[in-house]
Amino acid sequence: MEQPIFTTRAHVFQIDPSTKKNWVPASKQAVTVSYFYDSTRNSYRIISVDGSKVIINSTITPNMTFTKTSQKFGQWADSRANTVFGLGFASEQQLTKFAEKFLEVKEAAKLARDKSQEKMETSSNHSQESGRNTPSSNQVSSMNGTDDEKISHTPETTALKSENDRLKTVIEQSNSNAKKAETELQTLRESNARLIDALQEANTSLENWKTQTHNTQEENNTLKKKIAELELQCKEENQEKERNAQLTLRVQELEAELQDKEQELENLRKQAEIIPQLMAECESLTAKLQAAEQGSKDARGKVLALQSEVDDTHQKHTHIKTELKKFMDALEGKIDELHEVRQGLSKLGIDN
Repeated sequence: MEQPIFTTRAHVFQIDPSTKKNWVPASKQAVTVSYFYDSTRNSYRIISVDGSKVIINSTITPNMTFTKTSQKFGQWADSRANTVFGLGFASEQQLTKFAEKFLEVKEAAKLARDKSQEKMETSSNHSQESGRNTPSSNQVSSMNGTDDEKISHTPETTALKSENDRLKTVIEQSNSNAKKAETELQTLRESNARLIDALQEANTSLENWKTQTHNTQEENNTLKKKIAELELQCKEENQEKERNAQLTLRVQELEAELQDKEQELENLRKQAEIIPQLMAECESLTAKLQAAEQGSKDARGKVLALQSEVDDTHQKHTHIKTELKKFMDALEGKIDELHEVRQGLSKLGIDN
């Protein structure tokens, strides 16, 4: 009877039979994977069931090897099932525990195989010894044909009988083992049929999965296109928002310029209202300017006349200065003469 000795959970994969390279998922999600021990057959198996479908039924042999291909993934090859199983674990610790259990079960299977070979060799040796002993006993019996002689060899006859009984027991056990082997063969055939059905279901599921994957990929491509279109639209909307913001800013600037222009226009209107007054003042100033120009012309004439008079006066003044100088020179001469006369008179008075 089989009993579970170790259980864990993992994603199950099988190697693609066509390429022998790619992994094909055997389960849609993590499933239970267990080691089973069959005490009647002294064998170990790894079994995993997804719902009602058996996805792993692998008997452990001493020649199998479990290989860690990454921190969370391991695999082993099953020559009987003609496939390679792969397990993906949630953590490296779970993978390590599974690998250690695989090694332990492998060693146990090796010990069971060695014990079975020893039993077979022991049975074969006993059969050969009994075959050698039986002819000798017959030979003794044929040589000793009297009853007294037979009685004298009773211990040997007893040993032969016990050996024959043991051989019968061995033959019965062999027949029983043969029946068990036939039963196991029938069980294996039934398991093989179930596995073929499971394989067909797996292939059907694989085709469905491929179809779903293809449809999903098409949907993903469609969604990617839509996402790209939406991103382009968002980009265009962002660009439009930037343009709108720039236009809004430009409109604000134009409104500010318009207000400045309106203020200037209002100032010009106010200035236009005083234009007639300014025109009148300008005409008055023009008339005054013309009168001033005429007066300036007259003044220029007078200035010219005065300049002529000044020139004449200057000439006369120069002549007068010359004459005055001459007169002063003459006067100084006369004064000197008077001074001398005074001195002479003074001297005369002193003398008198």
